[in-house]
Amino acid sequence: MDVSGILKVVAESKLIYPSEDRQSNTSIGSNKAFQELLQKSQQDPASFWNDVAKELFWYEPWQKTMSGSLPDFRFFEGGISNPCVNLLDRHVENGAGNRTALIWEGENGDTKFFTYNMLLAEVNRFANVLRSFGVKKGDCVAIFLPNLAEAIIAVLSCFRIGAIYNTVFSGYSEKSLKDRLVSFEPKIIITTDATIRRGNKVYLKEKVDRAIPDIPSIEAVIVVNRLNTEINMTEGRDFWWKELTKKASILCEPEKLEANEYGIVFFTSGTTGKPKGVVHSGMAFVIQNYIYSKYHMDHHDDDVFWCTADIGWLTMHIWGIAGALANGVTTVVYEGSIDYPTKDRFYQVIEKYRVNKLFTAPTALRMLKSMGEKVIEQFDLSCLDVISLVGEPFDPESWQWTYEVLGKKKICVNNTWGQTETAGCPIAGAAWLTPMKPGSAGMQFLGADIAVVDEEGNPVQPGTLGNLIIRSPFPMLCRTLWKEPERYISSYFSQVEGSYFASDLALIDDDGYIWVVGRSDDAFNIAGHRLSTMEIESAVLECEGVAEAAVIGVPDEIKGEVPLVFARVNDLSFGTDHLKEKINEQIVQLIGKIALPKTIIFTETLPKTVSGKIMRRLLKEIFLSGKVTGDITGLEDPATVAQIQTIINRRSTVR
Repeated sequence: MDVSGILKVVAESKLIYPSEDRQSNTSIGSNKAFQELLQKSQQDPASFWNDVAKELFWYEPWQKTMSGSLPDFRFFEGGISNPCVNLLDRHVENGAGNRTALIWEGENGDTKFFTYNMLLAEVNRFANVLRSFGVKKGDCVAIFLPNLAEAIIAVLSCFRIGAIYNTVFSGYSEKSLKDRLVSFEPKIIITTDATIRRGNKVYLKEKVDRAIPDIPSIEAVIVVNRLNTEINMTEGRDFWWKELTKKASILCEPEKLEANEYGIVFFTSGTTGKPKGVVHSGMAFVIQNYIYSKYHMDHHDDDVFWCTADIGWLTMHIWGIAGALANGVTTVVYEGSIDYPTKDRFYQVIEKYRVNKLFTAPTALRMLKSMGEKVIEQFDLSCLDVISLVGEPFDPESWQWTYEVLGKKKICVNNTWGQTETAGCPIAGAAWLTPMKPGSAGMQFLGADIAVVDEEGNPVQPGTLGNLIIRSPFPMLCRTLWKEPERYISSYFSQVEGSYFASDLALIDDDGYIWVVGRSDDAFNIAGHRLSTMEIESAVLECEGVAEAAVIGVPDEIKGEVPLVFARVNDLSFGTDHLKEKINEQIVQLIGKIALPKTIIFTETLPKTVSGKIMRRLLKEIFLSGKVTGDITGLEDPATVAQIQTIINRRSTVR
């Protein structure tokens, strides 16, 4: 990888210091105090996590704060609690029951409001519904919903009764849905008749009906009536949410759970094409995101917080549910696209609800930046205080726009790094406490032990690009892969002994700030959503006429990265327009619109090693720079490089 560009950016980066007045208004009072806490968390993590956990509610105390090591570890061993109690009941019992907990707004302007008392009552109702279907601790519940209030209620209800839940992105095709359900084997699936996306109806129940006939574990389908759409309801299997909950009690005894019991399974793409079911402990997930969100966002009781992520991605669970509700703030959930029906919808929501804390993705901010400043001028966004983000590297130019134009230099911009597997952001800054650095993901955060190493696992010098690893466990780090313990070891712990291998390339600068620059495997991020090359290639290869396929991620001004498809066909003389259309249709059908490629390049050859591995790295280098700087003598046929260069150059000339 050519690192000269990132090294130049790092060298030119400057620290931006928060004022002492802002520091004094944080919960800890000063950067000095936070640095002391940070130091304690890294020198004596057991004592640190012990103190954090004591801030929450427990039925029974734990016997040991930390035990084991990577990859087999436990936290708060023997401690008995419940995630939902710490997200809702705790605040009600502390006198905050009438504080607004949840604001929901639909794309069409529909709204719902819930205080902590109201949300607890609705969660108890639905928890009782799940129990009435025989769902008990350790049973699996799938949630195939868009950003509805019912989606949040379903998640919290699973937490309350100790069910293991999985949410599936509502934009996925029925095949992607089925693949995840086959692996997860849920007892219940929760969906809706339809949702609205950019003014169009998306029929989710239809996808469920087509996906589940061959999944014998599913005993019931619970349907939220979002748009009053006429749908098929199978008697004895399908039930309306509203009909079930109106009969249910608002009192529900929470399940008493040991701190390490599984609570969440979240499927993420891997380089084999088969989604990986990342498993997290429910209580550990809540505990760590309570303290992380507290400092990432500088949360206070009167905050109105908006996480723009979809419930189908773990980001919403980390920030919009666990992090927000554990800290007792008001969380905003929005159903639709943030630039529809007008491109200023994002600003409308902020102004309407006086959102002061925002968590979003670089993709969203780059999109807003592309709209220009005039759109902003008609709105009063003076309420904005902290904007945090995650998903993919955030370029300094877009960082500066966010800080100077969107925030008028009166906000904290907190870029972070995290993965589905880390269930939060162990690289970040502390809002209004630590200095900001445009483009950087921040510093090693509370209780985290991060390093950048070479191929042999040895730490590299500051300013040197290497592999990002985590050297010791923290509570919310993934515990295993669903039904695939061997894959858990091979995916994350086979590369550097005793450490979690993030498959990300990074460097640490002279100030100790970490710059994560991209993937070191064949997966990539589209608007913050990780997809694998293999997953898209499999869809392309199902099209008649395609002999081989290679997918790479290429930079995109808005989305960070988008897929680009190389398809090898045996005969280019018959034209490819029809085949291109078929490939796009197949990708949408098998994965979803999120995976649509930037472009499709047809070729009669692909660069391969002698063993037959397609060299995607070379394809990416040729596409981005027009040349190959590395050694190509190991290729089966080095002449393929020149052939690919000719095809790409010809396309560039035509454009």
